[in-house]
Amino acid sequence: MLFAPDTEEALDFVVALANTAPGASRTGDDELTTIADLTELLSRYVFTGRIDHDDAEVEAIRQTRTLLREVWTLDRDDAVHAVNRMLREARALPYLTRHDDSDWHMHATDPGAPLAERVRVEAALALIDVIRMNETGRLRVCGADDCTGLFIDLSRNGSKRFCSVRCGNRVNMTAFRARRAHHD
Repeated sequence: MLFAPDTEEALDFVVALANTAPGASRTGDDELTTIADLTELLSRYVFTGRIDHDDAEVEAIRQTRTLLREVWTLDRDDAVHAVNRMLREARALPYLTRHDDSDWHMHATDPGAPLAERVRVEAALALIDVIRMNETGRLRVCGADDCTGLFIDLSRNGSKRFCSVRCGNRVNMTAFRARRAHHD
């Protein structure tokens, strides 16, 4: 195991959120424009606390998506500054908690804080582990030319290049066809 389970869960959510952006999503369109879109995204993850289900919350989450996409691609030292800023702006105070089926893990905001703030802080806590373990190189952008999808490479040798099998297959097929055309 590379990271603690709660760290991996938070990073998985960052990837899912980030990959709703235009150019990164399955459809290529923005997949986070409505309350229903946000509700569907959240249905796949455990988020306790306040969820407003309104347009203001969707917009705040979209802004958080932009911020997290930027932080994902920063080098280690710049990521430290961004993570510290996210924690400072939220006045984060880490504490251990256990709820639902989750064992002890960290939260650092009040459950009544806005969802976007809680998402930023949970992402920051996860990124702390990535930075401390000097594994920021595992935070990647898809290697396909026409995709901006994010992913975390949890493979043993750290050699994953694509956000999905679909992108990998598409790039490999394009390369195969180019080689084949060159030989014909």
